[in-house]
Amino acid sequence: MSTVLGRRLGSELLHLREALGLRQSYAAEALSASVAKVAKMENGLVPMRDPDIRALCSAYGVTDTSAVDRLCKLASIDRDRRKAKGWWRNRLWEGPMGEYVAMESIATHVRSLQVCIIPGLLQTPDYVRALFHGQQVTDVDGRAVTDAEPDLVVDIRRRRQHRLEEENPLALHAIVWEAAFHQMVGGPDVMREQLGHMIDMATRPNVRLQVIPFASGARGCPASAFNILTFDRTDAVDVVYADSINSSFWAENETDGRAYSDHFRQLSTASLDDQHSIRLIEQLRKDM
Repeated sequence: MSTVLGRRLGSELLHLREALGLRQSYAAEALSASVAKVAKMENGLVPMRDPDIRALCSAYGVTDTSAVDRLCKLASIDRDRRKAKGWWRNRLWEGPMGEYVAMESIATHVRSLQVCIIPGLLQTPDYVRALFHGQQVTDVDGRAVTDAEPDLVVDIRRRRQHRLEEENPLALHAIVWEAAFHQMVGGPDVMREQLGHMIDMATRPNVRLQVIPFASGARGCPASAFNILTFDRTDAVDVVYADSINSSFWAENETDGRAYSDHFRQLSTASLDDQHSIRLIEQLRKDM
């Protein structure tokens, strides 16, 4: 089975080979392996060992040790992802949700941009149920699903959110457009509880919350909602997940990942700082 990280690693090795005009048989000879194995590696279907990666890089003339080390790091994270046997197994419907939760479970940092709804890692149970009954409940944070029960969706959210409270917690930087706080999901009582929960969570050292105010104008217009997952302290192996009504998208290469990271940084600059974001949420909560 292919994985997001496996496909990214395989794609990078494929591009290195094709840039030199080499056939898969050349890579197979460098590995003393079959062409079928090379094809599986390049399609992200199998975990890759560091010796194989280093052998291919040598065969392709890659002399930059940092570039080789980055590919080995990516392979290591992918192996961890494949070995993970978390709570989500046998509990999630097929599709992006299972892959996303598995990736989030080994991530160190999540950057979440949301336009119309509260980020899933910060949603209260009543908010999730209101989304579900409004047929807007989502597999991650934005795409509707039909083959789940409310209690299952609430439990998935709760288990994901537990990572924010662990001994070595997941770091979350959430940027939310002001519109999400005006949308009366579940009515005023549900929204007051939801906004109060966000204010409480923002006091945690591993949670950063920013609001894009309406007053930010054109520079604060988010293109779409997405999540960026980081697996170490550099952005070299970031992957991006975005979803829509009936499809999902993984930005699996470094160029696309950098574009999303740049957009996130730009919107962070256009957003209110942490203190003023909390003040705005507090005021909106009082006005409900």
